[in-house]
Amino acid sequence: MATNIAYSVPGGSFDFWIDRFEKHYVIYNKPSNKFGEQYLTFLDPDGLKLELVIPKNADSRKGWETDEVKAKVALKGFHGVTLTVLHKDETAAVLTDVFGYKLEEQSGNRYRYMTDAVETANIIDLVELPHEPRGLGGAGTNHHIAFRVKNEEVLMQFHDKIAGLGYNITNKKDRNYFYSLYFREPGGVLFEIATDNPGFGIDEPWDQLGTNLMLPPQYESRRAELEAVLPQLD
Repeated sequence: MATNIAYSVPGGSFDFWIDRFEKHYVIYNKPSNKFGEQYLTFLDPDGLKLELVIPKNADSRKGWETDEVKAKVALKGFHGVTLTVLHKDETAAVLTDVFGYKLEEQSGNRYRYMTDAVETANIIDLVELPHEPRGLGGAGTNHHIAFRVKNEEVLMQFHDKIAGLGYNITNKKDRNYFYSLYFREPGGVLFEIATDNPGFGIDEPWDQLGTNLMLPPQYESRRAELEAVLPQLD
């Protein structure tokens, strides 16, 4: 399964986050290091393992600032993801032969793969645990991880490549804001490939993204029902 999601944060921000975790009763571990990077592990309310990482390579992305979280400590975005598998070789082959990742470093049973297609959010760690039971989905787990591509043409090139390798890959799915494909890699993790187009600006102005509840046409008739059960966000 995908067992850990890591987010990039600025250097010197851990004291702020530890204080914030304690104020909000968030379970966390003491900061530690792997592959030359400091990281701070914590759990969300469902038990999902998350990490804050101070990258060793500069991250120029601007963090999302609020009244309580200023840019000098704010999350900048995804840093990487950890996949825990029984045996790494076939999963690693998908990363390298299909997606173009390269093995960068190894520490014990943890193998770090990176792509140079993008400068950030380009890390996948494989942790090999051959004697562990297989993961089961539910609260506190990740359903899938997604890889982004430019458009449908590139998407379908991946479809043909993956199908040609014998994997059971879905037909193209229309997700209103993007198109996607799904397949399970040999270790059992569900992979999605998703397009940038048409994008989230098709039904609201870009400067208002995230301020309103936008629903695909097939769910618009259930708006009142859905709004009644969703939590209120400040």
